[in-house]
Amino acid sequence: MADEPAFPEVRWGTTDNPVARAAAAFGATKPGSWLIRTLTPVDRKLLERSKGKYGILGAFSAPTLLLTTTGRKSGLPRRQPLLHYREGNRAYVVGSNFGQQHHPAWTGNLLADPEAVVTLAGKEIPVRATLLDGEERDRVFAEFVKRAKAYDVYRERTTREIRVFRLDPEQR
Repeated sequence: MADEPAFPEVRWGTTDNPVARAAAAFGATKPGSWLIRTLTPVDRKLLERSKGKYGILGAFSAPTLLLTTTGRKSGLPRRQPLLHYREGNRAYVVGSNFGQQHHPAWTGNLLADPEAVVTLAGKEIPVRATLLDGEERDRVFAEFVKRAKAYDVYRERTTREIRVFRLDPEQR
């Protein structure tokens, strides 16, 4: 269908419950960030096996996609589960790395090769990534903060500018 969104809505959980609110608050703490980083490989496997339909954070209605980049050193596919924000036919992702001092590897991969693949809702969507800066970057980052206050905490933990990317669907 021509008017079908490139990035389908996938929500199988809810944010409107005490457990989800407590989990979001815990995720903004250092132990919470450590736990999420530790569970990332499990989340990646769930997203791979369900073709982007189910992941750990989905239980809390956190919109998660699986981003496959090309390793800038290895040339091999690298997959990372990421929260995303959508506007129209675009998706946005943030390289917060939980506020650590170094950028996550996937952001360097996108800078080296902006062509990637998003797996979401059983679909593989070829995308082209664009690193945002200035007002557009600040506006999109503010949207992430509105949806997950942890991003504000991550920004305070680091001195680096957190990278924000726009993902535009491509015909390949």
